[in-house]
Amino acid sequence: MKLKPSASVLRVLAALGLSLVLLAACKKQREPVELAGATSQPAAAVRQLASHLQRNDLVGFARDAVPPDVHARLDIAWRAGQSRWPLTELPLEDKLVPMLAALSAKDAEKTLQRSFERQFARQDRDLKEAARTLGLFGVQYVKSEGDYTQEERDHYAQVIAALGDWAQQAPLGDPALAKTTLARLAPAARRSGLVTEQALNDAGMAASLQRLTPFFIEAKATLTRYGLPLDTTFADLRTGLVEEKGDTATVRIHYPLGEREIDTVVSLTRRGGQWYLTDYLRHADEVLAAAMPAPDTLPAPPPEEEKPSPP
Repeated sequence: MKLKPSASVLRVLAALGLSLVLLAACKKQREPVELAGATSQPAAAVRQLASHLQRNDLVGFARDAVPPDVHARLDIAWRAGQSRWPLTELPLEDKLVPMLAALSAKDAEKTLQRSFERQFARQDRDLKEAARTLGLFGVQYVKSEGDYTQEERDHYAQVIAALGDWAQQAPLGDPALAKTTLARLAPAARRSGLVTEQALNDAGMAASLQRLTPFFIEAKATLTRYGLPLDTTFADLRTGLVEEKGDTATVRIHYPLGEREIDTVVSLTRRGGQWYLTDYLRHADEVLAAAMPAPDTLPAPPPEEEKPSPP
């Protein structure tokens, strides 16, 4: 005699089957979908830069972000203290050395923890409100102020909005998490040895970036603990070709950042047969122009004094 399953058992099995289907569907939706033109050279050039950041290869990022001759000139400018590219592509890059110095100070873990306890510990409501206000202000600023291209304005506005959303949910006032963060960031800052501008000059661009890599790794790990896994952002970044015309191209970029999906376009320029982000080239050229003026812009030498005629 065959036993027939009861109605309740059938309902459980149906619910279980539906759950498995939904889980599979969710997993499938999370898998990055390639964009049209993903195999093109311009699209691949953008993904390569993201891959360097995912693998913590700051030296490789700087090497592939600009042509070799520009890279060499940027290193000369770095050693002269006239450039900090590619660090200047980061927000608040002028605060990096002071931050490294503060974290490297003796007993920084205890000192900074006490400062955190006084100012921010358990102030979650105030911190979230500050994050919301700064996010709104930042979006409005990049949309109308500053020296940005339209592509940069569109991109940065999305990024700031995503970071604002994240900051409002992140446990920024958690004392235990702050203590863990300081316990990991401070030793990494000390190991870099880059606590003065002169130290950066002496090391040069490539060596400085190499010495900053352990701190970069810890900074990413910190953001992950606070709910912002940047390695996921870099790994899931997708690119596709919108247009390629001669030595210029437009590439679409799509990537997750916090709870948002960033979708924007960037321009690329081909130099020496390789593709580079046009904004990176522009920023590098601006740095070099300020650091090393063209010969025709240099002041003329003073006229030589006439020597008296011999008697």
